[in-house]
Amino acid sequence: MFRRDILQELTKWRVKDTRKPLIIRGARQVGKTTVVRQFSAEFKDLIYLNLELPEDRKPFEEFSNFETLLQALFFLKNKSLADRANTLVFVDEIQEVPEALQQLRYFYEDAPDIPVIAAGSMLESLFDPQISFPVGRVEYLVIQPASFLEFLGAIEETAALAQVLTVPAAAFAHDTLLKLFRTYCLIGGMPEIVAHYATHKDLTTLTPIYESLLVSYLDDVEKYAHVRSQVDYIRHAIRSSFAEAGKRIKFQNFGNSSYKSREMGEALRALEKALLIHLVYPQTSPVLPLLPDVSRSPRLHVLDTGMLNYFVGLRQEILGTIDLNNVYQGTVIEHIVGQELLARQYSALHDLAFWVREKTTSAAEVDYLFRYKEKLIPIEVKSGSTGTLRSLAMFMDMAPHNIAVRFYAGEILISTITTPGGKTVHLLNLPYYLVSQIEKYLEWFETQTAALPANS
Repeated sequence: MFRRDILQELTKWRVKDTRKPLIIRGARQVGKTTVVRQFSAEFKDLIYLNLELPEDRKPFEEFSNFETLLQALFFLKNKSLADRANTLVFVDEIQEVPEALQQLRYFYEDAPDIPVIAAGSMLESLFDPQISFPVGRVEYLVIQPASFLEFLGAIEETAALAQVLTVPAAAFAHDTLLKLFRTYCLIGGMPEIVAHYATHKDLTTLTPIYESLLVSYLDDVEKYAHVRSQVDYIRHAIRSSFAEAGKRIKFQNFGNSSYKSREMGEALRALEKALLIHLVYPQTSPVLPLLPDVSRSPRLHVLDTGMLNYFVGLRQEILGTIDLNNVYQGTVIEHIVGQELLARQYSALHDLAFWVREKTTSAAEVDYLFRYKEKLIPIEVKSGSTGTLRSLAMFMDMAPHNIAVRFYAGEILISTITTPGGKTVHLLNLPYYLVSQIEKYLEWFETQTAALPANS
């Protein structure tokens, strides 16, 4: 399996003086177990506990005394307690046994020398008044599907990877990088898909993997549902989410159903807790703080753009296009940009944001907002002339700064636009494949525009 960038974060966690037990969150099939197993190579030993297995659940269910539990775990896995500081304890599928989650506090309080990682995909199901969640005694990382950088590493495109990491990337690399990004956008970032493609380089062999991924999520429906009546709603939500991805949605009659708003709202929120979708509510202010307006319609993002392409039937169209903005009314490229923005962060608090102005005379929507040096930077994902950036210009007339970003199929370019209010805006135009490097490019952009006119 290919290397994931989150391994760097795990190494940082390992050497921290104030290390707490770590919970890795992520949807099923995004590579949580594989990543931790790779990370375990940094330790002398590994205790692996899969709490879906009865024999691994048993110690947590039988021993409430922490010292007894600790001795039992090391004994049952034939490991030495004398080497505990160099033994990684990995508790997989921790949501299956609430008692195991409670014991994490004692690893922090009574055995802080033992490195402990837990992984789970449905931890919100444990937020119950009867369960003592170890608040303040654990820390979190979130793993997403593989990023474009990880994809390049997996297929051993080392020269391309080096160019993406170089600021600014060389113009001679543009066409190659654009083609590679199109392939990444096509197949997505699910680790099993990326690994299979890296080995075989054959798109036709990916079909059964996409199918098995969907089946695995449908098979898990009972785990997402709090009550039996939710099962049908959630199954419908999973099947319909791909066709609705990238759109602002209403819960009522979601996916051409007859389901009520309450029923589909509960189903979609259950999928969001399982990290299979994101319900992204709009920001209405051009300044910090980010305060999504939950009274407005959210935009739906699914876990992976490759799965979106497969289940909506877009793969042939993507293969036949040069500019991804021309596919599916621009929905696919906008969605993968969001996926890349999510993949560059590992914080459980990080989410996507976009801006709307919903007035009868001047409705506008900016695709994404990016927080940079206490500013909200508007991001548009759009090809064509800068004159088509009407919503971005409207946002900039209200913003207290004068920088904006556009992702498109063209090369790196700094340009200026004039808003309807007469404000001069410096626009950073970046090719799609540089989404992951947005912060570095904004720093570069500021140095390049320092001598240019300030706000008009």
